Order: sequence, then structure tokens, then C-alpha cells
Amino acid sequence: MDMITDAAVIARHETARHAGPSAAAAPAAEGGEFLTFRLGGEEYGIDILRVQEIRSYEPPTRIANAPHFIKGVVNLRGVIVPIIDLRLKLGCETAEYNAFTVVIVLNVRGRVVGAVVDSVSDVLELGGDHIKPAPGLQSNVESNFITGIGSVKSGDDERMLILMDIEGLMSSADMGLVN
Repeated sequence: MDMITDAAVIARHETARHAGPSAAAAPAAEGGEFLTFRLGGEEYGIDILRVQEIRSYEPPTRIANAPHFIKGVVNLRGVIVPIIDLRLKLGCETAEYNAFTVVIVLNVRGRVVGAVVDSVSDVLELGGDHIKPAPGLQSNVESNFITGIGSVKSGDDERMLILMDIEGLMSSADMGLVN
């Protein structure tokens, strides 16, 4: 897997910015560009326009009495950024910190937030015809933040990509990060 560079993310932002304001608000069912990453054995995708940069993981400063999935805060060029371990938040079985562990720095409703993931894979463009609606699950699974399931074909292989409403997840009430 290739690591995505900050330059690639910046180039995607510039392209999308020139495409007009509606590009940022497009729902997953209509397609768009998604940053793909791994959490445990699953591959996820989030709207590339929410991504500010990708950084290697560094242990944050712990905050007392924070929920287990909030690892702490880091100082990112003078901005104090809360770090959320998505693996812990979404109930992955393990959350190891190794050379592939990265932090996706997001801009969510004007607030900068870091999301720890196992690894970042690629930026993919998916058309609406490659995205199926999210399944309706009657359980305690946080499926309300899944916007669709993308079908990604590479050669003869086809894999599924869980498309996530990262803004909705990060601004949910239990996170307490964004109003």
C-alpha cells in the first residue's frame, strides 16, 4: 500500500475547490473522491474534502477522565488537536501502534480533529453507480454513520469499501468535540 502524501491531499482540495461549493456537500450515493484507510480487517472511505493532512502517529498528551477512545491532544503548529482512535471508537478487536499507524487530520465544522487509523491506502474516485445504500441494521452497531458501501474493482478482484460520514461521527454527542 502506498502512503498518501500531504501534497496529494492538497492537490485534491485545490481541484475540488475549483469544482464549486456543491462538491463538498455531495452525499456518498452521488459519488466523489474518498480517502481510504484500514481499521482492523475492514477498509473505509471518507470524503477527501474533510481531510486536512495525514501525519505519522505520535503519542498525544493524555487528558484526565476522557473517554477511552479519546487518546489525548497534540500541538499541531500552534493548534491544540484532540486525537480520537477510531479503532477504539468503532470497537475494533485490537489497536496496535506501529510504523503504519497514522493520524488523519480532519476539518470538521471548522474544528481540527485527528483520527487514528491502522493505515491509509489511497484516494479513490467512485461514481454513484459503484455505491450501494448502507444496510439498515437493528443493533447497537454505529451504522448511522455509514453512508454507503462502495464497490472497488482492481483487476479481477472486487472489494467492498465502507463509506463513512466522518463529520457526523466526529460531531456526535458522545464525542463532545464539535457543537
